[in-house]
Order: sequence, then structure tokens, then C-alpha cells
Amino acid sequence: MSDWNFQPPPESALSDRALALESTHLQNKRIALLVTGRIAAMKAPLIARTLRRQGAEVVAFASTEAVRYVTIDALAWRTTNAVVTKLTANAEHLSDENPFAAYVVAPATYNTINKMALGIADGVITSTLGSAIGRMEQGKTKILIAPTMHGSLHNSILTNSLQQLNSMGVNIISPKVANGKNNLPDEEAIASAVCRAASSSPLKNIPILVTGGPTPVPIDNIRRLTNRFTGRLGACIAQELYLRGAKVKLIHGQGSYSPSEYIPHKIVTSYDQYCQEVIAELQNDYRYGIFSAAVADYQPKNIFPGKIPSGGALSKIELTTTQKVIGEVRARFPSLGMITFKYQEDITHEELINIAKQRLQQGYQMVVANRGEEHFSTGTQVAYLVTKDSEPEKAIGKPKIAKAIANYLGRVINQKNTFS
Repeated sequence: MSDWNFQPPPESALSDRALALESTHLQNKRIALLVTGRIAAMKAPLIARTLRRQGAEVVAFASTEAVRYVTIDALAWRTTNAVVTKLTANAEHLSDENPFAAYVVAPATYNTINKMALGIADGVITSTLGSAIGRMEQGKTKILIAPTMHGSLHNSILTNSLQQLNSMGVNIISPKVANGKNNLPDEEAIASAVCRAASSSPLKNIPILVTGGPTPVPIDNIRRLTNRFTGRLGACIAQELYLRGAKVKLIHGQGSYSPSEYIPHKIVTSYDQYCQEVIAELQNDYRYGIFSAAVADYQPKNIFPGKIPSGGALSKIELTTTQKVIGEVRARFPSLGMITFKYQEDITHEELINIAKQRLQQGYQMVVANRGEEHFSTGTQVAYLVTKDSEPEKAIGKPKIAKAIANYLGRVINQKNTFS
């Protein structure tokens, strides 16, 4: 960490309470953040900030017990809206004039969850939830709750209430279980659940398999051959699809980067395990597969049993080519829509695009092509989305590449729905 030179920060175009957007998944959507009385309520301003970073307008409702742990000023600051702490002649719990796309109860206490299941409306939170359930049953909103309580409170009464609410259509956000408690999940996980619930994307509920990361091959019991790719792009693609509501599963090669816990994923540690997991997972009737994994091209012909002694003859390792997994997938699952990746170095842009177009002839819907030279010169990943029916689309940076791929799949699904 460098020493501070005591100079003021550069001016920002953002106003004091404005936030830089991370996405627009909640753009033009009002979200009600219902805060109940537990120590985890102190995290509510962070949840509000994270929701706003996804584009949401947030209004906080706080119970009398909640404001023991978080101040009204902190909630108002982070939401930029007045906090609802009591019901007035404005009928704040009904929100008829400006309805909410989703209601999020975080934290959701034992008391609130059980009252919610029984239809009790005796305060600002429970009365608001009574109205919200009515709107949910009419298909006008979504409700999400984040159960947060000590393990001793997780009794059969709570379980029955959660099961009942889930059967009604309430989204239950899984807690972070640790030290005998159902702890409040990270704010990113909560915001992601809200994005999924409120999504109207054509990708919603579409099953999509994503692969990413390296697929090492063993030399002996200790050493492996691998590459420098981390799998960040695959995780970024999976997250973008997840936020849009897709039924996404990520198969991620073990390396220096790990995907977010809330993204459904499986970590694989070798090329052989990668092959097995991909083929096994695709038995589950996926619509699309996005194969961004940096799959090993070579593997030792023979794996040394045990550990090659230090100073041993590593030069005697004989390599052989690996099986092309995407080719095997194409043969076994001909109806699967496939997006594959092609990385090259020491070629021109025109040569790269031609290679991608040739690969399209093998039956793939898209080839995401990129050159090392552009990455090295810009410091970020530059990719070209190559399809049969349009000119290559350029995307710079992993988030934009992920968004461009998701947009493409959304257009394809819309076109199929239009002509079906």
C-alpha cells in the first residue's frame, strides 16, 4: 500500500448519494426493503446500496424493533427515500399509486415469518406483507424473505411456515449457515435473488450449462499441466444468466478464481473430471451450452505413479492430444444450442474471424473469438461474437462479453417464440 500524499480526491460526476451502476437488471423497478428487528438489521443499508447498484429505486420499511439496530437516517441515506416506520393516512402498506416490483424481507425474523404464514397484520411490516401477498397472488409482484435467526429458533413451527410460504410462491433466500445460526446472506446474494425474481427476460427458466476455467492434467500425484486462464469469464457469463433468471449451472475448473457461492456450480479439478461432469450434466435436458473453459489440448501419455523425484527426468514426459469435448457433446446432444470459444495468437483479425466462421460450419450457434495480441495491447479481454446471420459483434471486457452473449440468446429465444 502506497503512502497517501494528503491530496484531495478528484471530483466525481456523481452526486453525493448517487451510486455507480453495476447493471440495469432492476432499472425502473421499485423495491420495498422490509427490515425487521434483529442485529442483522444493521446490514440493511448495505443491502439497499447493492439493490440500487442494480438500478433499483429502494424504499425501506422498518419495524419498531428494527430501528434499535439500524438508524432511520442510515436507511434514508442509502435509499434516498423517506423510511416508512408507521402507517398513516397515505396507506403506505398498499402502495396503490406506485407499486413495487418486489418486496424483500431482510432480515426476516422468526416472529415475522410465522406471522406472515398465519396472515397476521399487526404492524407496519406484517400489514405491508399482507397486501404484498395479495398482489403476489394476482401476479403483480414478487416476495422474497431471508430467514435470519439462532438455530434453536429453527423449530418445526418455523419449518412449517417456510414450507407454506414457499408453496404460496414466496421466494426463500437460503441463509448463510454458520456457528449454529441462520445468518443473513451477503448483500450481493440478496440482490441477485431479487434480480432473478423480478426478471422478465426471455432467458427466465431456460436451462443453460456454462463451463469455465482451466482443466489441469496430472503428470504425477503432485504436479499438473495447466494454463494461465482463471475462469473469470465463465463465472461472469453464469452470473449474467443467473441474474436474468436462467436455470444456469456452471462447471468451473479449479484455479486461482472461484465463482460466487450463490451461483449454482461444480468445481472440477482435472480434465478427466471435467469431461465426465459435462457429459453427465447434459443428461438433464439443457437448452444451451456455453463452453468457455480453457480445456487442456495435451496430456501425458503415461502418469507417473507417486511423485517424480526432484531433479527427475521430466524431459521424458511424452504428451498426447486430448479428446475434443465440444465435439463429443455435439455428437451426443445434437439438439443442444452451443456457443464455443476460440483463442489464437500470432494471427490477424481477419484470420481470426475466418477461423471462427469455419467452426460455425460444425453446427455451433456462435463462436466467441479472441486474440492474445488485443488482450495484451488493451489490458482487457476483447472478443468477437461470430454468428451465421450477422456481422461479428465486438465486446470489450468480461462483463460486456457476458452481457452480449446473454443478449444474443435472448434474441434467439424471442425469435423462436415469435415463429412457434
